Amino acid sequence: MAKVIVLSGAGLSAESGISTFRAKDGLWENYNIDEICSVGCLETNYEQTLDFYDMRRMDLKDKKPNHAHLTLAKLKHKYPSKIAIITQNVDDLLEKANCSDIVHLHGFLPEIKCQNESCSCVKNIGYTLQNKQARCPLCNTLLRPNIVFFKEAAPFYERLFKEFDDCEMLVVIGTSGYVINTDMFLNPDIKFSVLNNLEKSEALDETLYTKALFKPVTQAIDEIAADIELFLN
Repeated sequence: MAKVIVLSGAGLSAESGISTFRAKDGLWENYNIDEICSVGCLETNYEQTLDFYDMRRMDLKDKKPNHAHLTLAKLKHKYPSKIAIITQNVDDLLEKANCSDIVHLHGFLPEIKCQNESCSCVKNIGYTLQNKQARCPLCNTLLRPNIVFFKEAAPFYERLFKEFDDCEMLVVIGTSGYVINTDMFLNPDIKFSVLNNLEKSEALDETLYTKALFKPVTQAIDEIAADIELFLN
């Protein structure tokens, strides 16, 4: 397991033009999340749900990784067994930056999967529209976006908690703390911690972290990278 965990949220990709949910002009302002992002939406609102994720998937095509994605990718390449890159984001900008072994806690937009929970079928369709009539080649069940909906179990949370078994440095980037309150991970084994958000969040207590940087991630990442390098050496 890794000594350093980098846990990121929407703020990591915001400067690349990926819309966030909680911004004033974010996705929650334009859609009812109960209709397209929550458990049951596939049964009650199948076509609109798929349309929404088709739109988000196609929006990724021309988006480029920013300086923070590229810097994290370089660090992961340099310290592959000492750094865990874990993200709440469903975009592929870390992959575009050639970062490997990324844990996507809430799913991955370029992929679709079988609605049958006992089926292992997952397909990468890139930036294309999902065929609404297409069925799983293994069990003939309808397919769905490989996204964790609200109030739905997130299978990779088990790995998230496992990574903290020997984590000694925690870097939190671009997350409000409302979905995952990172304060809870600051146990005595964490020797150094960094919180980077654009602004303070009522859900997080910045005084608990060794360092808090309230600025865009592209402005903070060089300092964060230097801290990681110093910690690992």
